[in-house]
Parts: sequence; C-alpha cells; structure tokens
Amino acid sequence: MSDAHNEHNSAIKTPKQLIAAIAAGFLVPIVCIILLVQYVTNGPKVGAGSAGQTPEMIAARIKPVADDGFTFRDANAPKQLQTGEEVFKSTCAACHAAGIAGAPKVGDPASWKARIAEGYDKLVSHAINGLRAMPPKGGNPDLDDVEIERTVVYMANQSGAKFKEPEVKAAAVAAPAADGTAPAAGAAPAAGSTAPAAPGPEVAK
Repeated sequence: MSDAHNEHNSAIKTPKQLIAAIAAGFLVPIVCIILLVQYVTNGPKVGAGSAGQTPEMIAARIKPVADDGFTFRDANAPKQLQTGEEVFKSTCAACHAAGIAGAPKVGDPASWKARIAEGYDKLVSHAINGLRAMPPKGGNPDLDDVEIERTVVYMANQSGAKFKEPEVKAAAVAAPAADGTAPAAGAAPAAGSTAPAAPGPEVAK
C-alpha cells in the first residue's frame, strides 16, 4: 500500500501561513476578551452602591447619629412656654384624645361635666400631681406649672368649660441679666411677656 494514503492535506503550506496562524491564535482570544470587558464596563450600573458617591449619600453617611429624633436646646436660653394645645398634642393626646385608661376624652362634654364641676383649681391639682393612671404632669416633668394650667384650660374648654387662659407672671419669663444675675424686683417684664395678673383663672362670666 502506498504511503500517500497516510498523508493529510494541510492548509499551512508555507512559513508565512504558519506565522499567520500562530499570530491569529494569540490575537483572536485577546481581542475577544477586550471586547467583552468593554461591553461589561460600559453598560448602565443599576446595582447596589451605584449612587454611593453622590453628595446626598455622602452627607447621609457622615451625618451625626444623635441628630435623628432629637431637638437640641440651649440650656442657658430663657424657657419658651408652650401653649395648651401644643402640650396637649405632645403629651396628653396619647390618652385624652381617645379616652384611654379612663381618661376623659377631649371634646366629650359628658365625660368632662363632673370634672369641670369640681372647679379649675381641682383640675390643675390633679394634672400637676397626678391622679390614678395619670402620672404627674402627664409624665413630662419638664413642663412648667403654667404650661399645665394652659393645657387644663385648653382641654376643659374644648369639652364645655369656659375657663380663662392663665396669664404668665413677669418673673416667670424675664430673661437673666448679661452678668448672669436675676432681674431686680420690680423690673419691667421681658419683651413679649404679659403683665402680672391675679393668680389663677376663673370661670368666665
């Protein structure tokens, strides 16, 4: 049998063709890899962390944790008394808005009738000192007595009473002097404060 049957026909017949085949074997995979990398890196980035370097996200990361849910106050500044409505919304509404735990519901004259009949002074005493399930000052010891009085008037008047709004004495709102000393007796009241009045509101005629 002739050896011609065992020979294979090859496409590479010259040295130049051999060099070209070797170069193509290296270049084709490299070109494919480069194209694949460009395809992946040039696509839109919608994954987690894609907006991590925006000014808003950076500000959120470096913001002090203590800023969340806290209101900073100047301990040396004069106390700003809240209105009765403000104290009701922040402290008293939890029970008195819905009549929880036996608390008289604000706006319900039937549940307030007997309490109003006891008089303003009695209601204020109960609010300041506490009564049954209600803690003193509604559980907020930072409230001033005048704020409690205002709140009692607000809630009672919303429920059928006609109490007068308590007036704040000048000494309660006068700001301290520049040297830290208390204002002299008889000094003029601070701006925006009301003149002293008779203690304790009475039922309007």
